[in-house]
Amino acid sequence: MPFQKDHKLGFTSDDPLDRKPICFKVKPGVRDKLKSVPDWQGRLRAVVDQLIEESLGG
Repeated sequence: MPFQKDHKLGFTSDDPLDRKPICFKVKPGVRDKLKSVPDWQGRLRAVVDQLIEESLGG
């Protein structure tokens, strides 16, 4: 049974993520190594936030 439009059930979060991903290319082999790092997505998000803070002089 498919979900109905505007349904109120499903995953919700106090800290939602943007629907559009950021994509960038890396050197060969980096992708596989990165996926082996525990919690790599959360850790990468933290590094990106830190990079933005440093760049904006925050």
